[in-house]
Amino acid sequence: MSWYRHGMKEGRASRTAELVCSGRALAHGRTDVTRFSDPTALALLPPATQARMERLRAGVVPGGLRERMKAGYFDVQSKLMIARTVAIDDAVRAAASPQVVILGAGLDGRAWRMPELHDAVVFEVDHPDSQRDKRERAARLTPCAKDIRFVAVDFVRDSLDDALTRAGHDPSLPTTFIWEGVVMYLTQQQIESTLAVVSRRSASGSRLAVHYHAPAFTLRVIGLYLRRLGEPLRTSLAPSAMRALLERHGFEIVWDETIPALGTALSPELGKALHSLTFQRIVTATRR
Repeated sequence: MSWYRHGMKEGRASRTAELVCSGRALAHGRTDVTRFSDPTALALLPPATQARMERLRAGVVPGGLRERMKAGYFDVQSKLMIARTVAIDDAVRAAASPQVVILGAGLDGRAWRMPELHDAVVFEVDHPDSQRDKRERAARLTPCAKDIRFVAVDFVRDSLDDALTRAGHDPSLPTTFIWEGVVMYLTQQQIESTLAVVSRRSASGSRLAVHYHAPAFTLRVIGLYLRRLGEPLRTSLAPSAMRALLERHGFEIVWDETIPALGTALSPELGKALHSLTFQRIVTATRR
């Protein structure tokens, strides 16, 4: 969500993007879910976080209650990222679009790890502060996509529509839009305005994959932690509200599932570990 900034400090990359990438880094090569793999995650993390993940991957037990609690959090985060990543990867593969737009790309590594993108142009949309660090680290990776275009957008000052036009996005060609880990940090107005741009730039057959939060008491506790990071939760949507929202912008839902259900489809043990995260959902939709 870092291209929206909200309460984040100017000049600092998104902390939640770092947490999400840490989960993928911790899970890589350490799960029996063979469909999950992210060899890019560790390389995209800042050095201090990379060192912490390497210690956890090596099984080093941290000292102190606070550090052990953080290790437990990262363990849950790694399992969440397995289910979330596989579901969205599958949507990208199924669509096989010639263009992929990642909204609030953060430390996403798909353009460097998915061979299915060899004929696709990937547009990474994010705030300049987040992109600066990522581009430096990603320069050491080998791209899988045909072309990777970094689209720097500060939502407070810039137009997403204009930025995509300048980057060469072609609205006449089908596009897969990935909106992962972003919607919950936005106001309803920001969600609507972004969807309006996505809709205008989506040719028939375009695909949209959205990770979102449904209303739940648990979000109050999580929200307190994220507010301390400067990235407060702002919007939760019931599945019926999400359906109405997407239909209003010309999209037809393909499927809408909870994270635990997606995890169970991959592994019963994974589904059990994620049982408390029923408020987290992923919906995929096509442009009519």
